[in-house]
Amino acid sequence: MRRCGAIFLMSWLMLVRPAAADLTIEITQGVDGALPIAVVPFALSGSTEADTFVTSIINADLARSGRFTPLPGRDLLAQPHRASDVDYRTWRTINVEGLVVGRIRVEAGVYNIQFELFDIVRGVQMKGYTVKAATRDLRQTAHQISDLIYEAYLGEKGAFATHIAYVTEIRGKQGKRYSLQVADADGFNPKTVLDSVQPLMSPAWSPDGKKLAYVSFENQRPNIYIQELATGTRSLVSSFPGLNGAPAWSPDGKRMALVLSQTSGNADIYIMNLETRQLSRLTDNYAIDTEPVWTPDGAAVLFTSDRGGGPQLYRVASSGGTPERLTFDGSYNARAAIAPNGRTVAFVHGEGNVYRIAVLDLETGSVQVLTDSRLDESPSFAPNGSMILYATNDKGRGVMCAVSVDGKVRQRLALQEGDTREPAWSPYKK
Repeated sequence: MRRCGAIFLMSWLMLVRPAAADLTIEITQGVDGALPIAVVPFALSGSTEADTFVTSIINADLARSGRFTPLPGRDLLAQPHRASDVDYRTWRTINVEGLVVGRIRVEAGVYNIQFELFDIVRGVQMKGYTVKAATRDLRQTAHQISDLIYEAYLGEKGAFATHIAYVTEIRGKQGKRYSLQVADADGFNPKTVLDSVQPLMSPAWSPDGKKLAYVSFENQRPNIYIQELATGTRSLVSSFPGLNGAPAWSPDGKRMALVLSQTSGNADIYIMNLETRQLSRLTDNYAIDTEPVWTPDGAAVLFTSDRGGGPQLYRVASSGGTPERLTFDGSYNARAAIAPNGRTVAFVHGEGNVYRIAVLDLETGSVQVLTDSRLDESPSFAPNGSMILYATNDKGRGVMCAVSVDGKVRQRLALQEGDTREPAWSPYKK
């Protein structure tokens, strides 16, 4: 599992695209003081039945954030659909603090959704919104509504309408099969980007959320490709002699940090101009330098190196210079991921044979271990910085988990069969 060596074990082969299986999400730990909220099923125009599809997605989103406690439908004391129908006293009797009511009108296959948010404690309407969606986009629109609710009550952007990429491994009679998948952040609507009889790794999102970079072993050689998700079109980025691995986009999407061994056989970090394909060498050391990741301002690159005797995190200016060591606590610190605010780094912290997800405060240097499992790897921040997605081993199976940056909220994501690994949370689409 160890990351400095793992980059040499990549292989890949393009095949057909079978149907993918949904992930199931289990909330394993929530936060004390989560906001009690009631999401009333939205009224459907021309029907005596209220909507349950949209509101069920909203309730599930809010619940898995760990920051809200949605009221079960059976406990709703009333079902208002407009601001004029809301009786604040009714909701205060059951200690509800937030309330969402709304209406859906369907015209020519387009859903027009109007909804309002209320602060029950203060007895005021907070916000009102109108959104539209085609039938095929209704689930995604429900996630967008969840994002609006999350931001209105908590003051920070939600990430329910984003996506996750991950690698699956399924063992069958014909051997192992590997797939690179992209799904909604709640695990629904998985789509196969790559399908292979060989392992694959290192999916990396472009800053606009429209492309993935990845490493393949076509023709028995490691190559880096970029693939457009909407069209499937791909382009070869790096096919130098030796290792081509660990692609990482610059924040402006114009450059890519990558790991090359060239003819020397030694892994170092290079930066490629994606328009001209010109290379500049960023590190030059006898040790293994790998797993680059850019700071949000593009001014520096963090990476893993064993130049000090064991894997540790370092930082170097993206224009070049002398690397600065960042981690000192523990014999193994690797696989950095940087929060969108640039102040916090998530990484794999190892002691003995136990590897857990930890966070480093770049201003104070303090380290906090967030997880209590034994074989964690591949951390990836949500685009709002609230959660960290990572891979781990649970009872012999590879699963994905998510933990809040303070360690108080935890989720587990798993396929009904097979293993999942190499998660990467998408940025907000631009």
